[in-house]
Amino acid sequence: MKVIVIGGGAAGFFAAINIAEKHPDYEVTILEKSSKILQKVRVSGGGRCNVTNARAKPSELVHFYPRGQKKLHSLFKRFTTADMVEWLEKRRVKTKAEEDLRLFPITDSSQTVIDCFEKEAKKHGVNVINNCALKSLKFTAGKWNLETTQSTMDANKVVVATGSSSAMWNLLKETGLEITDIVPSLFTFNIKDERIKDLQGISFTEAQVKIAGSKLDESGPLLITHWGLSGPAILKLSSWGAYELGANNYHFDILVNFTGTLKPDEFSMHLSQYKEANPKRKVVNYPLFDLPKRFWERITAYCEIGPGTPFGELSKKQANKLVEELCQGKYEVTGKSTFKDEFVTAGGVDLNEINLDTFECKRFPGLYLAGEVLNIDALTGGFNFQACWSGGWVISENINE
Repeated sequence: MKVIVIGGGAAGFFAAINIAEKHPDYEVTILEKSSKILQKVRVSGGGRCNVTNARAKPSELVHFYPRGQKKLHSLFKRFTTADMVEWLEKRRVKTKAEEDLRLFPITDSSQTVIDCFEKEAKKHGVNVINNCALKSLKFTAGKWNLETTQSTMDANKVVVATGSSSAMWNLLKETGLEITDIVPSLFTFNIKDERIKDLQGISFTEAQVKIAGSKLDESGPLLITHWGLSGPAILKLSSWGAYELGANNYHFDILVNFTGTLKPDEFSMHLSQYKEANPKRKVVNYPLFDLPKRFWERITAYCEIGPGTPFGELSKKQANKLVEELCQGKYEVTGKSTFKDEFVTAGGVDLNEINLDTFECKRFPGLYLAGEVLNIDALTGGFNFQACWSGGWVISENINE
């Protein structure tokens, strides 16, 4: 039986390897439109490859998927994060968990994972054809006919795992599949503001960010960049609010609590106590709550607190302004920037189009879909990859004659 996998990324490669391993008599071919394979694996985690997450319970995992959440519980029961760790370790790729439960190969190199996949593909006879883009996909005479930029070929079964590909979504739409609206997810916020200008690289261990006039509210590490704000708190907001923020054309206001979850009245009380205990200390020299010194200097200046002003001489107006800026500073977002090369989209083939027990299309038997081509996306932390691994595994278990 001939199986063609369209897409040489995480989901496609993993599905192809496991199909070939379980069915050695099958002819398995991967078609990759570019000259390179596994590019998202290569750049994930800053080149370290955040291969999955240490959370093993499906009930814990599903909370990290803004799209597909309710329907993924059974998928993660069938192939868990622990199963992926075991799969890798059987192939001599050991992993380690970090404090935030992200899992990486102990080598801290994505090349380790890529080498493993390439070795397994070669071992099980998977054929990889690069620079081969799909032009049309049709089912005729009991087989799938694929016209590519290199040739025309037939297959008994087709696995589509192209990730974020507008061309592929258009082809699938022509086939008759329902495609949901596509918008960016996991992006950073573009902000031009004197309060953070030239402070790129400054980070906050825990901050809280709210979208003004919305229920969207997230907390986590925050990073000032040369284009605005980034870090887990921002990325989580962009993921959960992908459609809402897109509808606003990425122009909106945010309220930032740089202290974490400290409320304004709590900060004000602490400031009053510190002021009373240290009246002669110059405000600019003593950042409260371990806030970064350069940021503290910028904010105190913005609050019109002079470099020689001691805490004991802080006016009520200055103190109130400082509390406001640090607990609910208002910033205007004027656009978005892609999070490095680890771009993710919200939207894709509607999950109602596939049988989640097999990942086969309900209306087109023999056509399987996995990974981001589906309306499944997650927060950062290895969750998007796990959806690829689990989907690829389930397909390999069910792609029979």
